[in-house]
Amino acid sequence: MKNFNLLIIIGFIALSACNSDSLYKDSNYSIMERTEDLLQRMTLEEKVAQLNLIAAKSETNDAEYIDREIRKGKVGCVLKSNGVETNYHLQRIAVEESRLGIPIMFQEDVIHGYKTIFPSPMAEACSWNLSSIRTAASIAAKEAAASGIHLTYAPMVDISRDPRWGRIVEGAGEDPYLSSCIAYERVKGFQGNDLSDSSTIAACAKHFIGYGDALAGRDYNIGDFSEREMREIYLDPFKAAIDADVKSIMCAYSAIDGIPATANEEILVDLLRNELEFGGLLITDWRTLENLIKIGVAADKTEAVLQAINAQVDVDMVSEFYSDKLVELVQTGKIDESAVDRAAARVLALKFELGLFDDPYKYLDKKREETVQSSFEHLQFARKSAAESMVLLKNENNILPIQETIKHIAVIGPLADRKKDLMSWWGAEYSQCNVDDVTSIVESIQAVVNTGTKISYEQGIILDGFEKKGLELIDEAVAIANQADVVVLVLGEEYWMSGEGGSVSELSLPGAQNELLEAIHKTGKPIITVLVNGRPFDFRKVKEYSNAILEAWQPGTMGGFAVADILFGKENPSGKLVMTMPLNTGQIPIFYNYRRTSHDFYIREEQSRFANNYLDISTEPLYPFGYGLSYSEFEYSNFSVAVKNDSIHASVDVKNISSVAGKEVVQLYVQDIVASVAQPHIRLKGFEKITLKAGEQKTVEFQLHTSDLTLINKEMKEVFEKGVFEIFVGPNSVDLVGIQVEIN
Repeated sequence: MKNFNLLIIIGFIALSACNSDSLYKDSNYSIMERTEDLLQRMTLEEKVAQLNLIAAKSETNDAEYIDREIRKGKVGCVLKSNGVETNYHLQRIAVEESRLGIPIMFQEDVIHGYKTIFPSPMAEACSWNLSSIRTAASIAAKEAAASGIHLTYAPMVDISRDPRWGRIVEGAGEDPYLSSCIAYERVKGFQGNDLSDSSTIAACAKHFIGYGDALAGRDYNIGDFSEREMREIYLDPFKAAIDADVKSIMCAYSAIDGIPATANEEILVDLLRNELEFGGLLITDWRTLENLIKIGVAADKTEAVLQAINAQVDVDMVSEFYSDKLVELVQTGKIDESAVDRAAARVLALKFELGLFDDPYKYLDKKREETVQSSFEHLQFARKSAAESMVLLKNENNILPIQETIKHIAVIGPLADRKKDLMSWWGAEYSQCNVDDVTSIVESIQAVVNTGTKISYEQGIILDGFEKKGLELIDEAVAIANQADVVVLVLGEEYWMSGEGGSVSELSLPGAQNELLEAIHKTGKPIITVLVNGRPFDFRKVKEYSNAILEAWQPGTMGGFAVADILFGKENPSGKLVMTMPLNTGQIPIFYNYRRTSHDFYIREEQSRFANNYLDISTEPLYPFGYGLSYSEFEYSNFSVAVKNDSIHASVDVKNISSVAGKEVVQLYVQDIVASVAQPHIRLKGFEKITLKAGEQKTVEFQLHTSDLTLINKEMKEVFEKGVFEIFVGPNSVDLVGIQVEIN
């Protein structure tokens, strides 16, 4: 559908069969022909209705209102309406009681699962397993489609370098290359190979563009970034989603160069529609048209609608501004009806592609809904996915996995007994998962633990918001720690603290968790800390006081079992960080691919107050991008690089020198030594996740072309510049070996 925006510009293409009463209902005709035929039969009001996306659950809509509006043919799409029974009722009204019988497109936030909840997107990205990520999206689509959903507001492909912004949990980390790979896979996972297959749903890449650049990490805030940063950092994941044929894109709340994204013709028309050739559905975010008035770029509804429709925004989410004003604007000549035709054509084309005109009830099968949701296969895959997403940050003296000689384990921390907090904000509040289907970490440990090992549990403190509560409970936790052989301490944040609107000013563990950590440390018992969180925190004390650290993130329905599987060695951790972990809040933004500066060399060559650093703290992170340990040990050798014509071939031998089978993410980075524009220190340009048996060795090969080594030049064009490049390989963005090559 890349060029579907060219369907209607001035008028309709004449069809020889246009007088047929059933052409748009006839699947023998093309989607373009059927769309054109249907548009000619529609009134202006009916076309505008297709652009109206209403919420089934909101402060203004009740069931009677929704039924009435659909019956009148005034609604094109509905969000927040779930389940076969509910959606069958609404679809029947649309198809059987409205004039033209145009079916409803049902939409929902299916972010990282529908009924079966997978790890949060940033956690899942830490698996670096593209095949697994695609499969998880396909399972989410299958479960959502079984409940009558046609389109999901995912994947979020925004890049952010600020963990204060709670919405980083919904993205894939800080790197454009990895984020692009994941964006492509998630779109393909949701949409499959045939969108008319009733087990697939349309994807929506969001938020175009630069939404993750929120000032001071405050959600919905202004962004202030250059065109260069937009093209170097934020644009590539959207390009990848479009390459994957994503069917819709959502506008950002934020502004670009002072112009709100929802009304930005330069961004939406010149860049998205023309340069990137995106011809799919462009959707506002929740009530975004109202924001044009709130921030003072539109005086009223009329101006807001004019700005958005001129920017080729097709669908108005919830505000109903289009419904209120578009007809009047066309009738008074302020908008040409062809603009409405163009937008309505995109909505109708997607409905045709979903197969809704051929069988509007194809997604509404009660028996399928009952059998597909949280099936055994889906849950088992979620368990494996969660384990592969977890990152082992520390394992002093190989304390993990816990050995059978350990006979008493003290599990401490309020998050150890929580269920919602394993699911993330979206999983807990917006999915269809029943929290009773989730098994807590302590319950999972009790289920998986070696026979004969005693498990004692104390919450230690009360975690309820950011205030320090329950300090009097620490003594009870210390008492069971003193009796145990080892302590599993579960720390982190509550599910609602990350996610949309979940910004924080300090990356300190909320509540009295640091006090609990210090008290347990004083017992002298070995501490295995499990982190349950949606964002990086200041974990300096955790690193200092813990013998082992497992970053579990918000791991979803089967996350508790996945934690237990890793603790007892049933799974070998293989996750790698996709976001740099800072030492403290003051280092933010901190990321691996920083642009080289004139004073970088001081850091390596000498200690100087003129180095590019702080006087009071190191510039190095707590843990770098790409970092993660394993129960296996891997050795890199025989790294070589060869240049032939316009391509670079790199290879490296990786050997598992331990007695434990494991997985390793081999990472390839590039540095452009001399360029016309200052370049990043290094850039990720390839990776491969391999599985090695104990003692096994594999040769990992990478092929780079000049198209992989481009930059944005002074004229803002993407070009390749000949010269010297250094190619690096290693297990993370710091522990690298490099070889320089020249491409002429």
